Amino acid sequence: MTTATPARSRLGFWAGLGWFGLSTVLFRRRDPIVGSLIVTDRCNLACRHCAVANLRRVDYPFATLQQDLRRLRAQGVRILLLYGGEPLLWHDGTRTLHDVIAEARSLGFGWVGVVTNGTRGVDLPEADLVLVSLDGTREHHDAIRGRTYDRILAAIETATTPNLCLYMAVNRENVDDVEDVARLATALPAVRGVSYNLHTPYPGTEALTLEPEQRRDVCERITALIRDGYPVVNLAAALPRVADLSAPRPCPQCVVVEDGEQWTCGRCSEIPGLCEQCGFTFAAELSLLFRGDPAVVAEVVRRYPSLLRGRAARP
Repeated sequence: MTTATPARSRLGFWAGLGWFGLSTVLFRRRDPIVGSLIVTDRCNLACRHCAVANLRRVDYPFATLQQDLRRLRAQGVRILLLYGGEPLLWHDGTRTLHDVIAEARSLGFGWVGVVTNGTRGVDLPEADLVLVSLDGTREHHDAIRGRTYDRILAAIETATTPNLCLYMAVNRENVDDVEDVARLATALPAVRGVSYNLHTPYPGTEALTLEPEQRRDVCERITALIRDGYPVVNLAAALPRVADLSAPRPCPQCVVVEDGEQWTCGRCSEIPGLCEQCGFTFAAELSLLFRGDPAVVAEVVRRYPSLLRGRAARP
């Protein structure tokens, strides 16, 4: 059973985020505000662009996750993302991901999201947002992730909670499908919008890397979708810096934790040269935001409240 967050608590959370952003810009703070917790690295898929799943093949005990959550909360993290592998595979006895979300709420995380491949269902009403990976049209998605497109669409179409967002990793194979995914997000009632990342070339996945001209073209097309009113979560002001890989990295306001080990921004930061090729647009956006980039700050103020509350403006 879920309970609504009191309006006063929600208002306090957003006010706190506003102060964090302002003080970070003014005083050049490096404290984290966004934390990603890996609950398991087990995954039921073998996606061609992924290099971090099924390395240990373990579900971390609930007690370990509690320790990691307390550590993130003590550092100042207020926005939490739960990742895998596939996080909905996680369990510890009778405990499931629902219990991890409840624990995060009890510890004071103001916003909790989940990133899933969608093959284990998508109904997580206690989460603020469920990011469902969908990598293009059926042909290209299935070529990248295995024959899962129809199963994921069925789960989304029967979802009972309108807190979903499509999550597309754009690579050389599905680069022509950006607009198709935006149109799909528009057509699905349970979906708030779509978020795009560009492929990060982890070792063994380099063949999917976008060429520089493709990166620029994709970012221009995403910008056009935003301009045309599609519910795209990305920030248009940051996309030119994503396109030419000039956004400052890593972003100290983002941390990733797995089994007590912690990285700044992402696990690619430990691989020489990979951070500079990272396609994770959210990290680039936050990095620019917390450095006070005027255009990015203005767009966050203008667009993010509606994006986070519900569906964005439609074309």
